[in-house]
Amino acid sequence: MARPAYVAETFGGDALLDSHLPMLDLIDMLARDYTAMDPADSRHAGLNNVIRALAQSYAEHPAYQQEWRS
Repeated sequence: MARPAYVAETFGGDALLDSHLPMLDLIDMLARDYTAMDPADSRHAGLNNVIRALAQSYAEHPAYQQEWRS
């Protein structure tokens, strides 16, 4: 995945203004944290809800999986 710093350096800072890259990086980071987290951790359910809410903005994308909706 392209990182915002790389995009800004390569294409200029304005390239990030209309970009989804910062949001995708955030979702990627949260998903990694969620995967590594013990399900008994009290934050597990809340992080699951956050990831699902963020994923909803990509519901029209062809790679979106319907099980992410519930």
